[in-house]
Amino acid sequence: MELTLERPLVILDIEATGDQINKDRIVEIGMIKLDIDGKETTFEKKINPEIPIPLNISEIHGIYDLDIKNCPTFKELASEILSFIEGCDLGGFNSNKFDIPMLEEEFLRAGIDSKMEEKKLVDIQNIFHKMEKRTLEAAYQFYCQKKLIDAHTALADAKATLEVLKAQTLKYNELENNIPFLSDFSKINQSSVDYAGRIALDQNKEPIINFGKHKGKKVVDVFKKEPGYYAWIMRGDFSQNTKRCFTKIWEDLKK
Repeated sequence: MELTLERPLVILDIEATGDQINKDRIVEIGMIKLDIDGKETTFEKKINPEIPIPLNISEIHGIYDLDIKNCPTFKELASEILSFIEGCDLGGFNSNKFDIPMLEEEFLRAGIDSKMEEKKLVDIQNIFHKMEKRTLEAAYQFYCQKKLIDAHTALADAKATLEVLKAQTLKYNELENNIPFLSDFSKINQSSVDYAGRIALDQNKEPIINFGKHKGKKVVDVFKKEPGYYAWIMRGDFSQNTKRCFTKIWEDLKK
């Protein structure tokens, strides 16, 4: 069963200086765009993160400080990356937890609104874990009967992930081959407002705080009783995406 697309799908993979969304930076991005007519277009860039890459991280993805010393920064590439994904849905392997939050954080850091909330997000790892429970290399071997060469190079991982997604829709009759279904199916936490899960939704779809002393309380109630809480969030070590979601609730409350 071939994928049914209402608009292009971009599968992406990101290599970074680490896995902390609010602190680490992208060092390489690889993307493959599947158009409605089946045409595939690739995009691959190494990026200067403007911070050192820890040696243990470089040993994983093979990208060292000297390799990206003269590469453009994310801010310099942001418009080109945004143009490539414009009007597309997004997917990847563990992308809902890492690649997409990391990409969105870089866009926000560069002062760019990527309108990520308008996109359907398909996490192929979550589909894999729900159906088989394993890793990208294992998924590639299992679904495609191939050994993944150049693992942890962004474009190779992105290409393998797209092949896995196509194979998943062929293997499982219960999987619909359209992006809205796959987006919903691949979500682990259906009730998270921000990528980090700091804001959840209660049974009435009202935003509630999902951490700390106010866990379980409605965000608007906390803002009303403790106005300084918003300022504390803005000063805190939270991702730009989390701060943006709190800001939207704060601004809506002030209207």
